[in-house]
Amino acid sequence: MVGVGEIPAGSRPELLEISDLIVDFDIETMSRRPVNRDEVVERLSMVGDRPAARIVAGMPANDGVLDPDAVDRLLIRVHCEMQRLSEEFQHGRRVFEFLASLLAALDQSGVPPPYRIVDIGCGTGYVIRWLSALADFPQEVELIGVDFNEALVREAQRLSAAEQLDCRFEVINAFKMARPATVYLSTGVLHHFRGDGLDDFLLQHDQPETQAFVHYDFQPTPLARPGAWAFHYIRMREPLSRHDGVVSARRAHDADTLLKSARRTSFACGMYGTRVWKLPIPRVFHTLLGLRPDVIDAFRQTLGRRVGRLGPLS
Repeated sequence: MVGVGEIPAGSRPELLEISDLIVDFDIETMSRRPVNRDEVVERLSMVGDRPAARIVAGMPANDGVLDPDAVDRLLIRVHCEMQRLSEEFQHGRRVFEFLASLLAALDQSGVPPPYRIVDIGCGTGYVIRWLSALADFPQEVELIGVDFNEALVREAQRLSAAEQLDCRFEVINAFKMARPATVYLSTGVLHHFRGDGLDDFLLQHDQPETQAFVHYDFQPTPLARPGAWAFHYIRMREPLSRHDGVVSARRAHDADTLLKSARRTSFACGMYGTRVWKLPIPRVFHTLLGLRPDVIDAFRQTLGRRVGRLGPLS
């Protein structure tokens, strides 16, 4: 995740998410680094976010270093609240309907199963667990969730074991796995990457075995900010959940930014599901799709009546 550092001189301060700052991992070794509470408070204060600074200032610390166990317990509670919101929006069903069409297109195009679906930044694994419990894929599918945070992965493993689900969760860099994904998936991850970081993240998907990536994130519209505020302040109890939920909507990338970065890859890229039906009403989430060009025709066919939600692919 994002480390704690100085804001470059001359740059415009940007609102930050608390959850990005209170944990820090070495992406090569997966080891956890200590996070100094005062440095996080200072950085949030520098961007003018005093409420966030107060939230962090109240977190337990040992010799100035945030207590990692307390942070992990907090993040698990936050992800439980996020799951409730995902359930209300029926996000699991939305992902399944899209993936069902995508995997059918891969099958028609001669891509052999099993298909490995890897959820990047899975947290406590809601999407993968939903798919394992309720999705009825006709193809052979492997469901894997990955995250840098060991505590979140342990909770995902605990929940999947209690629910007797056929899926797995790992603490690993998604792009360092022994076998690449057939389809990379994420929810609410893209806005955490800024500038060149977004380019680098998407370029890592460009592996020979990978056929597609599907990334859901907030769609920045005039309704996004008040909508995020209403849902998070009504439905969330944790101050961190309320803060980060609203800031996420404010930091979300628009379609042009996402496509500019995605089209540096060898995939045909486009946006999906930006509007409710064919009305000028924006959806809460939009979906960045990357697809191998030789699968496009089959995918348009397998989408059926939902093909109208698919924007141009190039």
